[in-house]
Amino acid sequence: MGNPTGFLKIDRALPVDLDPIARLGHWNEVHGQMAEGDIRSQASRCMDCGVPFCHAGDSESLSEIAGCPINNLIPEWNDLVYRGRWKDALARLLKTNNFPEFTGRVCPAPCEGSCVLSINAPAVTIKYNEVSIIDRAFEMGWVTAQPPTSRTGKKVAVVGSGPAGLACADQLNKAGHFVSVFERADRIGGLLMYGIPNMKLQKEVVQRRVDLLTEEGIEFIPNTEIGKDFPASHLTDLFDSVVICTGSTVPRDLPVEGRDLQGVLYAMEYLTANTKNLLGSESENGSFISAEGKKVVVIGGGDTGTDCVGTALRHGCESVIQLEIMPQPPETRSEQNPWPQYPKILKVDYGQEEAIALQGEDPRSYLVMTKKFVGDENGRVKEIHTVNIEWKTNAQGRMIPFEVPGSEKVIPADLVLLAMGFLGPEGGILDQFGVEKDERSNAKAEYGKYETNVEGVFAAGDARRGQSLIVWAIGEGRGAARSVDEFLMGKSYLPR
Repeated sequence: MGNPTGFLKIDRALPVDLDPIARLGHWNEVHGQMAEGDIRSQASRCMDCGVPFCHAGDSESLSEIAGCPINNLIPEWNDLVYRGRWKDALARLLKTNNFPEFTGRVCPAPCEGSCVLSINAPAVTIKYNEVSIIDRAFEMGWVTAQPPTSRTGKKVAVVGSGPAGLACADQLNKAGHFVSVFERADRIGGLLMYGIPNMKLQKEVVQRRVDLLTEEGIEFIPNTEIGKDFPASHLTDLFDSVVICTGSTVPRDLPVEGRDLQGVLYAMEYLTANTKNLLGSESENGSFISAEGKKVVVIGGGDTGTDCVGTALRHGCESVIQLEIMPQPPETRSEQNPWPQYPKILKVDYGQEEAIALQGEDPRSYLVMTKKFVGDENGRVKEIHTVNIEWKTNAQGRMIPFEVPGSEKVIPADLVLLAMGFLGPEGGILDQFGVEKDERSNAKAEYGKYETNVEGVFAAGDARRGQSLIVWAIGEGRGAARSVDEFLMGKSYLPR
């Protein structure tokens, strides 16, 4: 390591975010920037550990997530940043990560949770160092199109243009195959484009990468839903291999009385319509849903719930609260969540920070179960009936919610957003291909191999593993690309 005492002398520091109230007036990214010298100083805190747990992530179990799933060479590029060798740091970073401008903005950074320094001190600012490298590289003009020098003649169809699909397409294109990416939306990017709001990921950042991939030879085909606009059988006839990267987009519903009232929506309906409106895509069809002047209730925590809070506040809602059926996370690691696992602790994300600044308190309430929705004479939701719960073990040994007597509550609501996670791929695409599904309705394909029961058809990302992290999607897309390359050519020189 370049600075053996950096972690002893330098405290963790991140750039100051924009003022929570001021940033509600726009849709720009909320994070500030640091001077080059400060970034290099933070990079010097990396200890170049003998066993760097930060880059050792490899697990099928979401409960065991630890380290970086794409095995970023974190200590190497941290040291290069400290030494001011930015171009070399970029080369190291791109060896393992196709899109650090995405992960550096929206990944929850399991690498930092596994940083050895975080055992007894604040972790190295790995995520910010990463995005600093790639943003500097684009600014300096170091990131340019690198089309393959030769082609294999093999054709691969990738279904879905989210992080898994883009990473898979990028790797296969590097191997010299002709790659076509099919996307049902009007713009390329999947959840990167329409699932993550602008204040976390500016759409110019996504489009910049899509333009680069196009220049490198990848064909993008938007407005085309496989199984509806284009039969799945046509893909298997026209292409040498197919990779399903459609994501896990079936939202978990809340089947209680009043669910069909107007104003009770899935979170992704709300977020997607908002981004389309901002981008001028299909805004004329009236799909945009404004929270202006409304009492908004978000049901569900996680990133999607936070994004709903931040979006509603920018619309100028009257109020916003967030209901969570699970207990409030602890402020420090529990004994059941030891290092180097991802720390499941209480965090105040940008949406909650903005709500606190505007409303004076955290919008989240925990251990709350929704009993029913009640509407007005026009069929629009006007209130939510809830009850507090406790999690206890039943006679079968399962943890289930028990209602707390006397804790019933009625909450006024004009707009209810369901942000309770996702259950699996939608649209029957797996059935059209004849792909077997696992018990969670995802594509059945072995981790590390990604091939389904249908010869030549592979699956990766959330469509295979279920709802997960963007960095896992990129890792699976890369892994699937190698398996496809081996299938087509007998061997592969793509990295694992």
